Amino acid sequence: MRLTFPVKKSYSAHSFKKLTKPLTAISPLIPEMVSRGNRPLKMTFEDQLNALIFFHLEEHTSARHLVQTLEENDFARHHIAPEGGISRSSFSEAINERGLEQFMAVFEQLQKQAGSLLPKTHASLGELISIDGSLIDSVLSMDWADYRSGSKKAKLHLGFNINQGIPQKLFLTEGKSDERPFVHKIIEPGQTGVMDRGYQHHKNFDQLQTDEKHFVCRIKANTHKTCLEAYAVAADSSVFYDAKVYLGQAGQKQTQAPLRLVGYVVDGTTYWIATSRFDLSAEDIAHIYKLRWDIETFFGWWKKHLRVYHLIARSKHGLMVQILSGLITYLLLAIYCHEEHGERVSIKRVRELRTKILNETRELESEPSEVRGRNSQYILVAL
Repeated sequence: MRLTFPVKKSYSAHSFKKLTKPLTAISPLIPEMVSRGNRPLKMTFEDQLNALIFFHLEEHTSARHLVQTLEENDFARHHIAPEGGISRSSFSEAINERGLEQFMAVFEQLQKQAGSLLPKTHASLGELISIDGSLIDSVLSMDWADYRSGSKKAKLHLGFNINQGIPQKLFLTEGKSDERPFVHKIIEPGQTGVMDRGYQHHKNFDQLQTDEKHFVCRIKANTHKTCLEAYAVAADSSVFYDAKVYLGQAGQKQTQAPLRLVGYVVDGTTYWIATSRFDLSAEDIAHIYKLRWDIETFFGWWKKHLRVYHLIARSKHGLMVQILSGLITYLLLAIYCHEEHGERVSIKRVRELRTKILNETRELESEPSEVRGRNSQYILVAL
């Protein structure tokens, strides 16, 4: 069934509608969210989606803050809030109990759309996916978010497409969950997972090679290595070691399949990088590992400027909805910045967009009430 997204007719919603325009193409692919009983939904999926995009875009700090804005701000009341408004309890129920299937579908389809539009950097190095986990501070009442005594945390496991600067796959677990098993779920055959030392696992290295999934992973300096074949390194290179090896001691979790080990020094720090990529130079391998920091930069920017980790939900369902909405907002911004400015996402362009929405809000507030009423009639469009 093709979904129709109700948007109120007014020129003052121009910038927000331009941001959310990519949702038009994927709307037929999103499952319909229906009421579980006889009563109509107080907040449709489209209402949820718009409200949470607005939440992240405008840096709201809590559900209470957002609901208050939906009640008191002209722009939010006319273009974001459900018709008739929404109470805090109804908003909380919607976020914590409904919409997860729809949000996941929007994220997956929007990620594909962004992947087909955004230019690829480092294309000669192959499809690079940085993998990392991020802890989310939780409250003690979130029993599912087990971490340690007296502390609750959830953990987001994320794959980040380095070539295009966008999130790719995600999983949410309790905070003490091991990160390494998620590598196989995040990486597709032919892709290269780029990982820090916490992901070193010799059996996993073997399985990744069996599955034709590549990896570039920093390992511990004291890891035992058995050299099978050494490769020449340039005298003027930061690389001092390049060889085909087995990792680990025989009979003690040694890799079954040989892999490549590259050693290099940058700013006095020594790096040992295990990889299945024999098709690149040692300098390329070192460069790929340096690109792993892109996911750290993304996490930092995403948390700071979209307020993704300000909890508005306490159930695992609700937190996943919140995280998905934050990723959806980022993907929409990535497409918007590319189409409007030919650039990647930056806080400069996000602030410009926020200013445009603010100015359009002022235009709406300055309209005579009878004109404002005429401009606020609903039309049905596919967002």
